[in-house]
Amino acid sequence: MQIRDILSFSLLAATANRGRTLLMLLAMAIAVSSVVVLISLGDSARHYVIDQFSTLGTNLLIVLPGRSETTGGPPPLLGATPRDLTLADAMALNRARTVRRITPIIAGSAPISVRSLEREMLVLGSTSELYEIRHLALSQGSFLPPGEPTRAEAVCVIGQKGKKELFGNQPAIGRWLRIGDRRFRVIGVLSSSGVSLGEDLGEVVIIPVAAAQALFNTSSLFRILVEATSPEGIEQTRKSILDTIRVRHEGEDDITVITQDAVLTTFDRIFKALTLSVAGIAAISLVVAGIMIMNVMLVAVSNRRAEIGLLKALGASRTQILGLFLTESTILSSIGAGIGLVLALLGMRLAAFLFPQFPLQLAPWSSAISLGVALITGVVFGVLPARRAADLEPAFALMRR
Repeated sequence: MQIRDILSFSLLAATANRGRTLLMLLAMAIAVSSVVVLISLGDSARHYVIDQFSTLGTNLLIVLPGRSETTGGPPPLLGATPRDLTLADAMALNRARTVRRITPIIAGSAPISVRSLEREMLVLGSTSELYEIRHLALSQGSFLPPGEPTRAEAVCVIGQKGKKELFGNQPAIGRWLRIGDRRFRVIGVLSSSGVSLGEDLGEVVIIPVAAAQALFNTSSLFRILVEATSPEGIEQTRKSILDTIRVRHEGEDDITVITQDAVLTTFDRIFKALTLSVAGIAAISLVVAGIMIMNVMLVAVSNRRAEIGLLKALGASRTQILGLFLTESTILSSIGAGIGLVLALLGMRLAAFLFPQFPLQLAPWSSAISLGVALITGVVFGVLPARRAADLEPAFALMRR
């Protein structure tokens, strides 16, 4: 019996009972599609987080007030800080050779009003270096002017969404708005940049850091962004930051320095583990599909005893009978896996249409893994029915005993 004969015989046997075949294909298709979709969702989430962090800039270090030790309770789990981060601390960090630029940040929420229109928006106090460090873009006007960070100029840059809500279709450049009890002149409008790490850049107002200190009546900084000159200089920059603050804070290590690479590596590990865990749970459905294939094939062996007996009486060997049933289960698994991949692709496209803000994409390695597991499942769970068919005695099989 040639390979062509085995394939044609298996296809004919698979199509002889269409109801049984459709059930097997449906079980395998659902199992494969669920595995592919869940793997792709986890992989898309991982890429989304990495892309979000890349928008913060490159070679970035984030300086936070507070030690990196934990204190218990809900996050953020940072220890108490004896001293606040100040504008003088930020300016002192700029002296290191491996530092390209720094920008202090103060963040707070305040009512923004233009005449009778008012709404609550996020207010960021920073310097002109924020534009380069955060890779921002302007649709109109200019960013905060360079100069001494201690100068509290009454100028601001507003997000695209905030501009439309406060000024409508009228030009905003040169107009005045009120933040809290202070007036600021709009000198720039940010481009529509979407959401970055949960922060809607369209609803942000950026003012000079000294003006933010006066507005919120504080001298402490929310954080300091430091850009190193190169990826190789990140670790040296980190040490320099710690040494500088330690000297300025009387020997206290009361800050936390987070490197962008460390954050990305941590998130990458978390999402990879999450993706593999979800894929493992979804793979259980493949085992269920395999058990169904085995049960259906066992029923098929019972129903085809006369056929098997006739083949063995005509000289078919045990190996050939074994091959016939394994080929049939493998073909059904392969077709079911192919249908499952098509369903997964359609499901991902539907999800991308419903949630356009989340970049969904089919993980390339998910298809190969699902197909491989589906084929292995078909072979493994097809062994028992195939062996039972191959062990039948021709005479008893023809007598259906």
